[in-house]
Amino acid sequence: MALNNKKVLIYQVFTRLYGNKNTTRKENGTIAENGCGKFADISPTMLTQITSMGITHVWYTGIIRHASQTIYDEYGIPRQHPAVVKGRAGSPYAITDYYDVDPDLAVDVPRRMKEFEELIARTHAAGLKVIIDFVPNHVARQYRSICKPADVTDLGETDHQDHGFDPQNNFYYCPGQRFTPYFDLYAGEAEPYLEEPAKATGNDHFDNAPGKNDWYETVKLNYGVDYYGGRVEHFTPMPDTWQKMTDILLFWAAKGIDGFRCDMAEMVPAAFWAYATQVVKKQYPDLVFIGEVYNPNEYRHYLASGFDWLYDKVGMYDTMRAVICGQQPTQAISWAWQQTDDIRDHMLYFLENHDEQRIASDFFAADARKGIPAFVASVLMQQNPVMLYAGQEYGERGMDHEGFSGNDGRTTIFDYWSIDTLCRANMKQLTDEEKELFHIYKKTMKIARRECAIFNGYFFDLMYVNKHLQRQYVFLRRADSDLLLVAVNFDGEPVNISINIPAHAFDYLQMKEHKAKAADLLSSDKLSFIFKADSAVDMTIDAYGARVWKMKA
Repeated sequence: MALNNKKVLIYQVFTRLYGNKNTTRKENGTIAENGCGKFADISPTMLTQITSMGITHVWYTGIIRHASQTIYDEYGIPRQHPAVVKGRAGSPYAITDYYDVDPDLAVDVPRRMKEFEELIARTHAAGLKVIIDFVPNHVARQYRSICKPADVTDLGETDHQDHGFDPQNNFYYCPGQRFTPYFDLYAGEAEPYLEEPAKATGNDHFDNAPGKNDWYETVKLNYGVDYYGGRVEHFTPMPDTWQKMTDILLFWAAKGIDGFRCDMAEMVPAAFWAYATQVVKKQYPDLVFIGEVYNPNEYRHYLASGFDWLYDKVGMYDTMRAVICGQQPTQAISWAWQQTDDIRDHMLYFLENHDEQRIASDFFAADARKGIPAFVASVLMQQNPVMLYAGQEYGERGMDHEGFSGNDGRTTIFDYWSIDTLCRANMKQLTDEEKELFHIYKKTMKIARRECAIFNGYFFDLMYVNKHLQRQYVFLRRADSDLLLVAVNFDGEPVNISINIPAHAFDYLQMKEHKAKAADLLSSDKLSFIFKADSAVDMTIDAYGARVWKMKA
């Protein structure tokens, strides 16, 4: 068993929204109308509050400069044509300069990189580690670096644009064809957006006419895979893009960050990652790589290529969502973790992030309380890292009509906006229900950080001997003399349940039969029972509730 000295708990902060206290929230509003969170807004006090929740890492989303409709001409920052920008604020995954930070986030735009460096220092001073996005698969259509080192050749600068594919090109082209998508190329401007020859679009759309549902605002980077010729790999000699992107990773690592969340990592060949992670970790051995990989058949391949943690979306997230919504029984949770049991310490669990709908939205569960059992189970069932999205802990609903994003149950990544629950938490105006939800989230995370049985203990799933439980999930955790019996209730009604404890659990966890006295770490309730093999433990659990009984093993 891997030895951990703490549970990794990642807090995703969409930086543009997180510190924004402007509550105007005008649909399609400008930065002047709706405001924008700044690096400076994330104060030592705010960081201390994050630390007090039990968080270990903060993922600052949207740091690197990306396409936006906001104009910064006076600072020499190139304009982006609005026809190829999604929303007023733009997508943080349409990068316009890998060596710059988003000017929206700065109080003093010329000092924007210095302000980010100061945020890194503040975050570290609070005892937290810093993760930022690395977007390796695609860039904005009008990518041009103004902040690159003097000896760096810009992406595409030396490309042979008359070649659809060339191993040393940075982009893919459609020679002789103009970019002609199925939407307006003027977008209110006097002149249309012009791109000739057209470049391939980021979501592997290799012609000149992406649709409105494609990633039309981005262009695909070329890592030496000939998609026009049947995905033939040309990795020797090393493609130019490999070195350019590795240098970008080293640039940000030198700023003192602690990890990269790598966007759509599986759309970039694993061979590149094997090279780049080795180079970066040689200089920065403690730096972690988190991969957004959705194909379970590729998980082990990408872990072998240097990733530390991978999204567990298709397995655990999808399963937990289905259980919350009553579409699957809790037995499905056991099946989900068993699919990745050999790599369990590398799987990142989550219930919300910027891509997914909020639990409390009408598109998901419509009630944040329904996510409590899934959160408790996700945090306490294994040693692996867990992530939550800022506002999740208060039950943020994500039911706003922000603008480009529309009302889709997600918190926008395209618009200038502020997050209702975060604003009210700052003003101490949370409802009693929101306060109670936060209390449960915080207690659960503190248990994960404090209890050795969680961050360094053995796990025993009890569901195979408790098939009568269809809306509850139960398991044991043990380390040294401490034993935790965890039971969560996905039902909307309180339940009285009997949990069978098999003899095999006593053998596997090396437990002794005894008269047990247990205390619930979530409520301080007490429970006494005879703890012996092939017997049952009876208990009550509130609607959408959880029990974390601690006793001696």
